[in-house]
Parts: sequence; C-alpha cells; structure tokens
Amino acid sequence: MSRKVRGASSTLLAMMLVLTACSSGPAKTQQPKAVGAGGPEAKASCNDVKFNGGKPTVAYMPPATEFPYYIAIGEGIKAKAPGLGANTFMLAPQSGSDIEGQMGMIQDVLTRDVDAIVLSTHDEQAAGPLVKQAIDSGIAVVIVNSDIADFPTPVNAVVGYKQRKGTHKIGEYALGLAKGQDMKIGVIEGLPGYHSTERVGGFLDAIKGKSNMQVVQSLVGDWNVEGGNRAAQDMLQAHPEINMIFAANDYMAIGANKAADALGRKDIIILGNDGDTQAMEEIYSGDWEGTVMTHPFQMGETVLKVTMDCLNKKFNGFFNEIPTEVIHTKEQAVGFLCHPESMYPKPSRAYPCS
Repeated sequence: MSRKVRGASSTLLAMMLVLTACSSGPAKTQQPKAVGAGGPEAKASCNDVKFNGGKPTVAYMPPATEFPYYIAIGEGIKAKAPGLGANTFMLAPQSGSDIEGQMGMIQDVLTRDVDAIVLSTHDEQAAGPLVKQAIDSGIAVVIVNSDIADFPTPVNAVVGYKQRKGTHKIGEYALGLAKGQDMKIGVIEGLPGYHSTERVGGFLDAIKGKSNMQVVQSLVGDWNVEGGNRAAQDMLQAHPEINMIFAANDYMAIGANKAADALGRKDIIILGNDGDTQAMEEIYSGDWEGTVMTHPFQMGETVLKVTMDCLNKKFNGFFNEIPTEVIHTKEQAVGFLCHPESMYPKPSRAYPCS
C-alpha cells in the first residue's frame, strides 16, 4: 500500500476569538446517564441557571489552541452567530498538555460575568471542582467533544459523538483491511484521560479476540503531530514487525505517517480519528488509509444551540449525539474538502464537488 510524502502542515494558533450569537429550537436528546462507576447523576437542571433573559455571555473553553479541531468547533459556533443573540468568546492555553493553564483560565472566567461555559478538557478530574463551582453559582456548563463526560459533578448537557463507538468503527475497518492476515499493531494514545481511554478502548474492543490482530506496543503521543511522530519512530524502531498503527486522533496519525515515510516504511497501515482537514487531504492523496469523521464544525453549531436553549430554559435533554463515519476513499474525502465553508483550517486548494 503506497503513500505519498506530503509537506503540508497545520497552522497552530494561540488566539482569543470573539464571536457573536443568539437562540434556536430544542435539539434531539437522550436521557441522562450516570457519570463514571457509581458516580452522581450527570444532569444538572437548566432551570437552575441564573440567566433571566437579555444578551448572555458564553465562554468557549477548549483544552488548547494548538489543535485546529477545536478551532473548527469554534468556527461552527461562529457560523451560528448571525442568527443568535449572545456575546461569545474563546479562551484556551496554547498547549494541550497545559492542564494548569486551562484550570487557571476557568478560575478566571468564574470571576467574570459569564452566563455559560462550553468546555472540553484533557483532565476531567482537575476540572471537576471548578465545574461544580460554576454549576453551584448558576452558570450553565455544556461539555463539548465528549459523550457522557467523566466529571465527578453534574453538568447541564453534553454535545459530541460516542467516542468508543466511533473508534470501534475504525477497528472494524482495520479487520477488513487485514483480511485475516497477521497484523502487528502499534497504538498511539493521547494524554491520559477520558478521551484517550474511550478512543483506544473502542479500537481494542473491535479487534479483541482476533488471533491475527496483535497489539505489540502502545505509547502516548500527546495528541499532537510531534508526539505522534516521536511515538511512531520509537515503536517502529523497537518493533520493526509493526505493520499497522492506530492513533487516537488525526494529528498523531499525521505524525505517524511522517515517521513511517522517514523510515521508508510505506507498508504501514495508518488509521486515525477526528476528520481534520489535513487528514482529509492526505487520505484523498493516498498518503494514509483512513479516519473517523466526527464533524467538528457541526458539533460547534449544535453546542451553541444547546447552550442557548439551556439558558432560555428550553432544554430538558442531556446528550446530543453527533454522527460518525469512517472515511477511507478519495471520493469520501473530497465530499468534505469541496465544502471549505464547513472546515477549519480551509483546504490547501479548491476541490471540485463531483
């Protein structure tokens, strides 16, 4: 299986974004579930938020600005702005490993006159007490890019995809690629936490019990291209028998692809998760095999609708599921690339829709 060496790179930005926004109708919902083993009820009532009308202020707080995926969610929020009536801003540290920085920013936001927080974090346990403080003070908290968030305190809503189910799909696709042949697999995890556990777990669930699918090493790749490159370099040099790599996000898969090319290992099957722009372009070009599209732009649009509905006491649900699908063909990839208005960053060139 051949892959081209590409020099495309993601622009990593540290920014504070000011967006504008307003209201919308209720979204489809599912019933609340318990958080973690024996944890409390996940749902906090939107009837308890202090917002009583007017123009609310909503803080969008992803784990880092180094990941274009989270900026794409912000672009989805921004796209809903013309039809909404809220003041919205984004605040995040530059690095996804800067947990202390994000906690400090959440503390800062709690001292401001905000009505809601849209949050995603790489350390749910660290964020838990701050989330509880926000909920107790009447600030709505909506978790984004998760499913049932592993917080030790209730939240008002969750918007995202079922992460374990999504990566189970790429695991099933991996089984099809193997066609019964022996696969020696390297796994690149994200930073320790709920997201990494669920994503890696879904892939492992799919290949469990298959005698031809053997995981020989699993390393942390820090969620970024550099970490994925480092992890792949290390595992391929230590275990040259590896012929498949699953990475828990596309940035680490992109890094693994670079490592495989640098080592002359064009036989490596590389699989990712997210549906980022660069991943779509590299799959379109045949550089690597496939990923799970999780629709970050749509996720941003949905989370703003849910947040506004909660503030306006029109939301009684809990989990809002974003659909996922495996993208592994040129035709599938171009179906997204030809709609740059729904992608961030924008594709490197124009792709005509067929």
